[in-house]
Amino acid sequence: PLAFPALTRALKIQKRAASVGFDWPGREGIIDKLHEEIGELNEAAAEGAPRDKIADELGDLLFVVVNLARFHGVKPEEALDGTNRKFLRRFAAIEDTARAGNRQVSDMTLEEMEAAWTEAKRRER
Repeated sequence: PLAFPALTRALKIQKRAASVGFDWPGREGIIDKLHEEIGELNEAAAEGAPRDKIADELGDLLFVVVNLARFHGVKPEEALDGTNRKFLRRFAAIEDTARAGNRQVSDMTLEEMEAAWTEAKRRER
């Protein structure tokens, strides 16, 4: 259905194709395709391709990532949602670090932000 989020729709499309045998025989083929799509995106970007070409290449890359998720039995929407929440927790740690120093995040150096991020990541483990 068109009403589904794009990641979920891609998963359903891929499951349907796989149900009739149009599928990768194993994980390595998907990984190879992932590298191929990254290369095509990099090439388009290096050539200064227009936005719609970049979007097309990014779409291809995302489609392959959904295939990899499917191979591992992971729902891509749930995986991305989990990563969004993880990112927000870690970014909040950067904001907390800035506040503790009576600063704005935008006043921090990238190195300071990275250090706060790394510390938040360490605390999560």
